[in-house]
Amino acid sequence: MIWKPNVTVAAIIEKDGKFLLVEEETADGIMFNQPAGHLENGESLLDGVVREAWEETAHRFEPTGLLGVYHWKHPKKDITYLRFAFVGNVLAHDPDQKLDDGILRAVWMTLDELRATQDRHRSPQVLTCVEHYLAGQRFPLSVLTHL
Repeated sequence: MIWKPNVTVAAIIEKDGKFLLVEEETADGIMFNQPAGHLENGESLLDGVVREAWEETAHRFEPTGLLGVYHWKHPKKDITYLRFAFVGNVLAHDPDQKLDDGILRAVWMTLDELRATQDRHRSPQVLTCVEHYLAGQRFPLSVLTHL
């Protein structure tokens, strides 16, 4: 049997020193995560992250760079995630847009708030991505090729 990781996309969105996260219901309880989700069949990475940000936060997201690619194996499940995390800008917000099933709310959090809620992060990727963002890590979107 061929092993394949779960490919996910995530939006790392910062505004005025706060980061946009979602509070969501999971099998492990109510957790925080960046707007993120699985890449759909036939979808480009950029289209996927724009869609996930919209569905989970009702914010229109414009990716401007690749933050990084993150490989994480869940310690309690036989699941490995390959996360493509993008940085970018929020273009608009529609407060009347219904959020995805399982998403309780979109919330803006400071770094201190993120660190204080680390035990409720969906994965260690949440804080790692923010720390990489704050360290200035960025790669141009041109590193991605969709054929």
